[in-house]
Amino acid sequence: MHAPSLIKSLKTYDRKTFFADLTAGLTVGVVALPLAMAFAIACGIQDITPSTGLITAVVAGFMISLLGGSKHQIGGPTGAFVVLIAGVAGSFGMSGLILCTLLAGLFLILFGVFRMGALIKFIPYPVTTGFTSGIAVTIFCTQIKDLLGLNIPVAVPAEFIEKWCCYFRYFDTVNYWALGISLLTIAVILISKRLFPRAPFMLIGMLVSTLVCAVFNLPVETIGSRFGELPQGLPMPELPSMDWAQLPALIKPAFIIALLAAIESLLSASVADGMTGTRHHPNTELIAQGAGNIASALFGGIPATGAIARTATNIRAGAKTPVAGLIHAVTLLLILMLAGQYAAIVPLPALAGILVLVCWNMAEVSTFTHLLKGPRQDAAVLIITFILTVLIDLVVAVEVGVVLAALLFIGRMAKISNVESISREIEGEDPEEQPARSRYLRHIPDNVEVFDVQGPFFFGAVEKFKDNVFRTMEDNVEYVLLRMRLVPALDASGLHVLEDFLSYCHRHNVTLLLCGVQKQPGKVIRKDSAFIHELHEENICENIDAALLRIAALEKEKTSHPAPEGE
Repeated sequence: MHAPSLIKSLKTYDRKTFFADLTAGLTVGVVALPLAMAFAIACGIQDITPSTGLITAVVAGFMISLLGGSKHQIGGPTGAFVVLIAGVAGSFGMSGLILCTLLAGLFLILFGVFRMGALIKFIPYPVTTGFTSGIAVTIFCTQIKDLLGLNIPVAVPAEFIEKWCCYFRYFDTVNYWALGISLLTIAVILISKRLFPRAPFMLIGMLVSTLVCAVFNLPVETIGSRFGELPQGLPMPELPSMDWAQLPALIKPAFIIALLAAIESLLSASVADGMTGTRHHPNTELIAQGAGNIASALFGGIPATGAIARTATNIRAGAKTPVAGLIHAVTLLLILMLAGQYAAIVPLPALAGILVLVCWNMAEVSTFTHLLKGPRQDAAVLIITFILTVLIDLVVAVEVGVVLAALLFIGRMAKISNVESISREIEGEDPEEQPARSRYLRHIPDNVEVFDVQGPFFFGAVEKFKDNVFRTMEDNVEYVLLRMRLVPALDASGLHVLEDFLSYCHRHNVTLLLCGVQKQPGKVIRKDSAFIHELHEENICENIDAALLRIAALEKEKTSHPAPEGE
């Protein structure tokens, strides 16, 4: 396991590097301020206040930079968790959410300890795009009330269709001042981003809208009117009140939170690598993510992960080491301590406007449409994952999406796997026309059948092997040669078929030989002592020439020692 990147960075740390990290940390801390509050509010749970988001950004962000395997990663609350947080907190309360976050942290640490960092990167792209776009739509839907300033006296339903029915029912209560503040925030952010691309444009949008509301005393809902004043500092860490009866039901959402945190953090670290030319250590990063989530839960925070936009901002601001991430967390803490009381006047429509832009970026519209134009099966996985995320549940969407993608992959691998008889082709082929088959012509005796096996020999391909081999084997065959030079992998199902085929050969007095066996299949075959005993090690040959020499030797042995009459 690699040591945290901070330790290596401090070995050559100097004053110049510190000032670069200081500038970047202050910048990204200011950028993270409105996002941390906005993501907390987006959860739609009364107990999750803007201060909850800030506490998460401070505590988890500090731990992730302190222990992480990336030099530039910035951790904190992100949009990926909003749907899950709302579901868990709605069903199990805030104590259940904190327990779920603790479990997710433990899962993340286990992912890192068991070196699963490389495996997590293999989640299919249509699945990640589908649920990310679905989350973006879901978050957008949660912001309609604040975006339009709707006066809804009842609790807004969590379900997508019921939620929109509720909005339409109270659409005549639109507060046009609130709508105006939302549009003003979006306009200021877009203009600031265009004119001053390095500026904290989301914070600028929030400050301008807050100033307009305060000066003109506009009748819009603010953080203070809904949540009260923010605490001026961190709470004391404490263990949540445990309801052990909830534990089994929390395992699944905790695992999904851990999986999403792992995917997003490693993706963010990979983006950082691409921008800087560095290399992160995925398993160290996962352990840091786990520690960050456990610490966040102990301070009453919500799940956290690496944030791509904030990490990119950190790099563009000149960050050199993880110290910039530590400074970002300290900056947020100082803002909470010194200016937390002023956050109460921030209008909620301004934060809704910020989230609208965040949702647009999350939706990855261009990527989504590009995947729709790709292979139909991938497009189907994308659409199904997206629809399930929006209409049902993110947990279900991830489960179904991954299973569908895995089944499609198995089908594709089965298609490229093949087995066919090539005895006559080896004897009569033109090596100029088919150099892949054989470089030289060979004489294949009439009692020998050669089968060329191609592609991964796994459970998805075994039926094709059975059909092709048993259908084409001739009655006068005494030797079967399986040419496996193009088989990169063999699983237990493939080995079981070979065992069955060997038994079939023995029942019909046929000798089975293998040639050109690659490293992984060879290791699997030799690990099965019973199979090797039945096959005989001598019948595993290096290539087809060695196999034909082995057959010639067996034939010579037959003629030298003929079987007794009557046998």
